Amino acid sequence: MNAFSSLMDGFGTALTPVNLLWAAVGVLLGTAIGVLPGIGPAMAVALLLPVTYGLEPTGAFIMFAGIYYGAMFGGSTTSILLNTPGESAAVVAAMEGHPMAKAGRGAQALAAAAIGHFAGGMIGTLLLVALAPTVADLAVDIGAPDYFAIMVLAFIAVTSVLGSSRVRGLASLLIGLTIGLVGLDQMTGQQRLTFGSLQLADGVDVVIVAVGLFAIGEALWVAAHLRRTSGQAIPVGRPWLGGDDVKRTWKSWLRGPLIGFPFGAIPAGGAEIPTFLSYVTEKRLSKHKDEWGKGAIEGVAGPESAASASAAGTLVSMLTLGLPTTAVAAVMLAAFQQYGIQPGPLLFEREPDLVWGLIASLFVGMVLLLALNLPLAPVWAKLLRIPRPYLYAGILFFAAVGAYAVGGEALDLVVLLVIGLIGFGMRRYGLPILPAVIGVILGPNAEQQLRRALQISDGDVSGLLTPFSVTVYGLIVLIVAWPLLKKAVVRARRRDVDVEA
Repeated sequence: MNAFSSLMDGFGTALTPVNLLWAAVGVLLGTAIGVLPGIGPAMAVALLLPVTYGLEPTGAFIMFAGIYYGAMFGGSTTSILLNTPGESAAVVAAMEGHPMAKAGRGAQALAAAAIGHFAGGMIGTLLLVALAPTVADLAVDIGAPDYFAIMVLAFIAVTSVLGSSRVRGLASLLIGLTIGLVGLDQMTGQQRLTFGSLQLADGVDVVIVAVGLFAIGEALWVAAHLRRTSGQAIPVGRPWLGGDDVKRTWKSWLRGPLIGFPFGAIPAGGAEIPTFLSYVTEKRLSKHKDEWGKGAIEGVAGPESAASASAAGTLVSMLTLGLPTTAVAAVMLAAFQQYGIQPGPLLFEREPDLVWGLIASLFVGMVLLLALNLPLAPVWAKLLRIPRPYLYAGILFFAAVGAYAVGGEALDLVVLLVIGLIGFGMRRYGLPILPAVIGVILGPNAEQQLRRALQISDGDVSGLLTPFSVTVYGLIVLIVAWPLLKKAVVRARRRDVDVEA
């Protein structure tokens, strides 16, 4: 009841005209910036930090929250329409959303994503209000072996369900893990795969990898095939969800937060793992398995709902523990420190107006985001009416600008082109793109957690086994063995039928 009354006080703060204005500005800026390939919410918040020096803290953080959610939706917009994720959490939206767009259902995919973000954000923020202290306590108890097991689960799950074969999925994952090795060893400081370049010592930014594999690779692939096929504009289609679409997606919208929120709340979490796991879950539960890879709407609704709930979960560990689990949370933590405020267990007592105003503004931002983006879904979808040679020329330009903006180094453009050529080759030989992106994002973290766990146990492999990690490894064995068990059951049934015949 105390949390509920505090939340009501927070709405009193968030619904003042000035703070409503900052929330609307944040949502608009976030969506606009998220649509640009390679410029995600973390970069948006970082670029706008100097602008907020003159604002009072509550208004500044309400605007940051709007940017966060708006940029997540903007990233999924370019994923769906152009196969070009604006940020890493939007990678999964491209898997089913872009085939829907090519089939003339881009507006439906955008509407499913918008409602998914709304449902996930609302449920995730309610869980933030109700469960923040409990989730924070659980997160403290999760150690390095558990993190490593979760990341292995993400690797196995995504390579098992994507691509024409598990071998191709594994090959794609290895490409990503190799790219993730570039830079300094996090434990020893030794250079790896830098070829003597100081610019590569910091590694290859995941934004450059995602933009290169998706945007550049897709543009080169389309250009290679325009000789044989005309560059016709893709039809936009009907702008709203039909009854059958809603029937197929409402369960996905509700399942997404159950996966996204816990992963967002744990340190070293974020939106990447839960969106991948939500995709896997929806594919397993779908009654329309023949549509997956060709435009299954559940593959947009579930992961987008999980991503939005994960964003709410991210605020749990940042506000209660001072632990940022994503790049955006890290930038927001720097913003807190800029105002002389230290997030942690005492933050709710020392700055109740700021914290509860920020949480209440999340609800306000979700409503603004839905009201803004549902009517704009057909407008965004009209991007597909642009002839493809012009459209992909624009994508190449904005992708290059986004990649250069990451570090301001000319070498980033060379790396972007090389990774784009790798993406083109992967399309040529049927390798799925998503496992490679997962390898880049999670590979370095998985290596660090593995080595940390082995250091704690003095090199004893049994140090990797805890009750939580053993449960996760059990799930991994089930995922790997399930196709084999399924084939064995089918063969046994056929034998029984032959014997009876």
